[in-house]
Amino acid sequence: MKHMTQSPDRRPVQSRNGAATAAPSPARTTPRRRPTSQQWAAWAFLAPVTLYLTLFYAYPLYRNIDLSLRNYTVRSFVQGDAPFTGLANYRTVFDDPTFAPALLHTVVFTAVCLVFQYAIGLALAVFFNQHFRLSATLRALFLVPWLLPLIVSASTWSWMLNSDSGIVNATLHAVGIGPVNWLTSPSWALASVIIANIWIGVPFNLVVLHSGLQSIPGSLYEAAALDGANAWQRFWRITFPLLRPVSAITLLLGLVYTLKVFDIIWIMTKGGPADSSTTFATWSYQLGFGNLLPAFGPGAAVGNLLVVAALVFGLVYVRVQRKQALS
Repeated sequence: MKHMTQSPDRRPVQSRNGAATAAPSPARTTPRRRPTSQQWAAWAFLAPVTLYLTLFYAYPLYRNIDLSLRNYTVRSFVQGDAPFTGLANYRTVFDDPTFAPALLHTVVFTAVCLVFQYAIGLALAVFFNQHFRLSATLRALFLVPWLLPLIVSASTWSWMLNSDSGIVNATLHAVGIGPVNWLTSPSWALASVIIANIWIGVPFNLVVLHSGLQSIPGSLYEAAALDGANAWQRFWRITFPLLRPVSAITLLLGLVYTLKVFDIIWIMTKGGPADSSTTFATWSYQLGFGNLLPAFGPGAAVGNLLVVAALVFGLVYVRVQRKQALS
């Protein structure tokens, strides 16, 4: 006679033909694990950052998108009953005759500033990397334009480039060159704000690129010198390739900053004369706050175009970095 054994969680069940089959075991409920002290600590450290990003980034961005999709007036802005208009504000911006010149000025302003700020900052970083006497002191003095408030820097450049009493025209007169209407001529207004912004942005590039140069081993330069490489070859074959990751983040941060430059242009030229130095940043302000009847929707739409441009370049940077990491 066969003996039938049964496990604690399985009981025999008599089938129709008399054979004993095992019944399925009941589902076991696993008790929930309580958060550990380390998890509570992680949430405690994460909460302030999340709150900060929500209040000062996510919510303003949401409000700006909402402004661009509704027909806000001063009354509806206070009462909150602005009608939904969809993409009408964006069509208004694209059909505005100021759109094309503002787009061109934004591209020129951003591209020229980035190129010269990076080139001058890299040259100064390589120069100060030689560690000669007073190099630290001179490098600290180059940080002064970056540390000054933008309103002070812009006001200083407005005085220097003044057509009648500016020091720049006085210097040109001393060498026999006639005065230039830097801030009042449509041909020179954009160039004037570009020069001022380059002067302000060079110290940032200098600091970041100089820190990147410190991470390059000196043994590479010694080996290249023993192989007969001159200074330019050492820079082009060693310094520039190894500085590429730092250069990428420097250019990205410079791009985001330059796209939204408003203070310098507004203080020096207010986007004029005749919109010759108007960019998306100053145009957005003019639409939203520069008229007796503010156009909040189109102004927010222009601001969102700047956000999209910065986001696109940020995604491109992330994609390039990911490809470099995988290669």
